[in-house]
Amino acid sequence: MHKEIILKLSQRRIARNLITGLCLIFLSACAGVSDMADGLTLAILNQDDPQTVQDGAPAYLLLMDGLIQSDPEDADSLLAGARLYGAYASIFVKDNARNKRLSSRARDYSRRALCEELDNLCAVLDSPYDVFKAKLNEIDDDDDVPLLHTFAVIWVAWIKAHKDDWAAVADLAKVKACMEKVIELDEKYDSGSAHLYMGLMNTLLPAALGGKPEEAKKSFLRAIELSQGRDLMRKVHYAERYARLVFNQKLHDRLLNTVINAQPNEPGLTLLNIMAQQRAKELLKSGKDYF
Repeated sequence: MHKEIILKLSQRRIARNLITGLCLIFLSACAGVSDMADGLTLAILNQDDPQTVQDGAPAYLLLMDGLIQSDPEDADSLLAGARLYGAYASIFVKDNARNKRLSSRARDYSRRALCEELDNLCAVLDSPYDVFKAKLNEIDDDDDVPLLHTFAVIWVAWIKAHKDDWAAVADLAKVKACMEKVIELDEKYDSGSAHLYMGLMNTLLPAALGGKPEEAKKSFLRAIELSQGRDLMRKVHYAERYARLVFNQKLHDRLLNTVINAQPNEPGLTLLNIMAQQRAKELLKSGKDYF
């Protein structure tokens, strides 16, 4: 009996070591999470075959879950899990019910990470907008930008997946406030992607229903400028969300043709650029019936 207990303990130890090894090789989230996680993220973003990423990502999601369960209060692990789940749900999951589940897990992880690091803001997440905004205004350290940016990005994805829930949609005002704070502290973070999200949020509705297409235009242009035109998906969003909204076919087609004819291989952007070119072709084709 004693030998059996020792054997079982040894097996568990081997299993833990195996998971740790896999994390170190593939997930970059074990030694403080960030260094190796960044390595995995970069490998994915430099991949030129989206299907490979789609097929392989679920294994990493499960590994991330296991890592978080082993240290549920580690903000780096929670953020890595939130980014991975959020990206996978947004890019690859078309089924609405499944998208809701995965985006909810991403939001849970990002919220827990925020609460570990910014407990004052955490305490008012569900409070009225004015209370939330007042507490958000107290943040003045640009070291908090990565956490706040990731939290807001995941929140946007969650709202998109739950767009049939008006209570969820009502949270957009808080998300916009978060992105405005990111821009205030460091507008160049992630090559200015906060401007991109401001553009997306301001084009959710036409102007007659409260949308702000001209403000969105400025945001899209600034996002493209800060990425030096390397991020082709930003031009696709500009065409799909702004040019279509204001029925500007000339701008729409010019942007999409520029994307299609561009060189997609860019460090850290290859995967997204290839997917941007795929989407640009779809939009250019459907645009013949749209305009």
